[in-house]
Amino acid sequence: MKQKIRKGDRVIVVSGKDKGTVGEVIRVIPDESRVVVQGVNIRIKHQPQTQSGGKTIPAGKIEFEAPIAISNVMLVDPKDGKPTRVRLERKDGKPVRIAKRSGTKID
Repeated sequence: MKQKIRKGDRVIVVSGKDKGTVGEVIRVIPDESRVVVQGVNIRIKHQPQTQSGGKTIPAGKIEFEAPIAISNVMLVDPKDGKPTRVRLERKDGKPVRIAKRSGTKID
């Protein structure tokens, strides 16, 4: 099945601790039905000091975006900036994503 949310899309989080946050999709993990959204679900990784190739990498805290369920995000309608569902249609044999809210073409 063709994914309705792709890398580079603007999405809004509709549930969870980051509800209402708008961000860009950095990565899609279709096998797990998860997406990584910029600025959403921030986690802190405590990194120990390491040595590799004669270079020392200092210890510290690294912030990164963790994946969230794809069902917790909705695509932002390009016309009015509100969350919308996505409809797939075929035009000239190719699938095209269309916002259900306004009927505008997304691709």
